[in-house]
Amino acid sequence: MNLQDSRRISILLGALFGMAGMGSSSAAIAVPLMAEDLGVSVGVGTWTITLYALMLAVATPVYGRVADLVGVRLPLLVGISLMAAGATLSGLAPSFDLLLVARVMQGAGAAAVPTLGVTVLSARYDGAVRGLALGRLAGVAAALSCLGPLAGGAVEGQLGWRAVMGLPILGLLLIPFLWHALHKDGTGARLDVLGAFLVAGTSAGLVLLIQSPSTGWTVAFVGILLMVLGAPAVTMRVRRRPHGFLPLSVITNHVVMRSAVAGAPVPAGWFGLLIAVPAVMIGHGWEPWQVGLLLAPSAAIALLVPRIAGPMLTRIGGPRSLALAGLVTTIAMVLAALGADRHAPVVLGASVVFVTIAFGVGQPALMEAVGGAVNSEVRGVALGVATLLFLVGGSIGSAVVGGFGELVGMPQSLLVLAALPLVGMVALAPLLRSGSPAEPASDGTASVDPSPVAPSRGSNGAGAPL
Repeated sequence: MNLQDSRRISILLGALFGMAGMGSSSAAIAVPLMAEDLGVSVGVGTWTITLYALMLAVATPVYGRVADLVGVRLPLLVGISLMAAGATLSGLAPSFDLLLVARVMQGAGAAAVPTLGVTVLSARYDGAVRGLALGRLAGVAAALSCLGPLAGGAVEGQLGWRAVMGLPILGLLLIPFLWHALHKDGTGARLDVLGAFLVAGTSAGLVLLIQSPSTGWTVAFVGILLMVLGAPAVTMRVRRRPHGFLPLSVITNHVVMRSAVAGAPVPAGWFGLLIAVPAVMIGHGWEPWQVGLLLAPSAAIALLVPRIAGPMLTRIGGPRSLALAGLVTTIAMVLAALGADRHAPVVLGASVVFVTIAFGVGQPALMEAVGGAVNSEVRGVALGVATLLFLVGGSIGSAVVGGFGELVGMPQSLLVLAALPLVGMVALAPLLRSGSPAEPASDGTASVDPSPVAPSRGSNGAGAPL
């Protein structure tokens, strides 16, 4: 495929990625006003972001696995249609309960984009052309996602918060221009539906427990119950179906799992700031469009980060790039806590810039590490599992701010998110000591060569805040 074709397809996929990203970034700006209109607190209103992020996380590996089985075309079409339908219903929802249902639907549809967009480019191009295409996708997607608060603020000022919820509908307009690039060939194997259901339920339990301070003991009890029942059920399912939804060769791959755990605090910081910054500034009299302007510089930064992330991956590899992303995330959260405590808009804006840099480095670093650690037969599902853990981090971030922000204060909840990258550093430590990339073994797992070698070139993923 020629360079011109790769440029067009990557820009279109990046725009689609950006539309999915606006499902969180533009909607977050409307949470304070939506909560007031529907008669709930801002903490409860953040469930619209948390549930969106949760469904984005748990449904992503489903799409990755389905793409392995039947190709990209059908699951991407279904996902974008579901995203548009959920966005439409979100804008029309007469009550908060129905809005939550619509947001779940919207997140489940948007989950098609993160893995399948990368899969299209990885299958269609190779070598330097693929690296450029992935970087371009990252830049376009990140810029649109970061412009979400500004777009949401502008639309809210003219048409109200309901119109903001409907912005991702525009993603449908891009499908006809991408249709010929979506391959429809797969292995024809079966999807482990029960495995997917068990993983989704267990992940939901963790998020419900974290955000329960804003909603009471009933939600906490449900969360604990889902985790207590779900964790052993998932373990048993993996043992009985080693090639099922969570392939044993993937989840026992220490490179995949350690990288995913290290990457998860990065989207936790991004989603946490999506909630915290509008809540703090609108609470002090700012209009949504003014908050959008405050966050707009991050869009320019997002366009530049892929140009830095690609060469960085080449020089220092995925694990060290992930460690750097975690460090930058901690800095961003400390700045945000300081800005929230002193009501300093410039400091809050700077924190969003820092976390945008971390996201732009962290996500492609994760995809690079995971893509190089498994064989091509399970690469789609491996990327899906890694993205699952990565995006569960996003739902945890919004849950921490939404659940603890009203209980202990916004600055304190942001400091909790500042501590999470330290957990990631601990998980990543063995990979940092080895100083080398993983090589796929014959069974799809990876071994680490103790001798220093040059990291692989390019990136198997794209960094774009969702």
